[in-house]
Amino acid sequence: MSAVTNPATVAECLRMGAGFSQGDRNWIVEQFGTLDARLAAFHADATELEVSVKDRDARGQKVTLECWIAGRQKIVTTSSEEDLRAALNDARDDLRRRLNDAKTRQEPRHNKHVREIGQPAAEAAPLPDETAVEPQRADAETV
Repeated sequence: MSAVTNPATVAECLRMGAGFSQGDRNWIVEQFGTLDARLAAFHADATELEVSVKDRDARGQKVTLECWIAGRQKIVTTSSEEDLRAALNDARDDLRRRLNDAKTRQEPRHNKHVREIGQPAAEAAPLPDETAVEPQRADAETV
């Protein structure tokens, strides 16, 4: 894996959306700190995160965490947990899962499971050399 010269971090990429103030930023960055290891594979200038909450501290609040990484589809995670801290953690964990899934889909050659079981389509189709060799062997055996 090639090293990124300016790795993305939550502290550098996080924007506060509706329902949050800049005063909330520090404790949210702390809550999302575990995302840093996952984001480090991407360039900071090509990565953006935005967290927002609708109906904060009300029954039915909804936390939304959006992630934009250049060259990839936008990832949106939400949580309707009643406790704000739990909702932030739920959205963060879902984002981490989705980033891992997106990486696995994009780079299956690095997925040990895919390497071990092989690709079914590749196993089903015979190689061009095998089809050419089989008739020659049959002819050699009958002669």
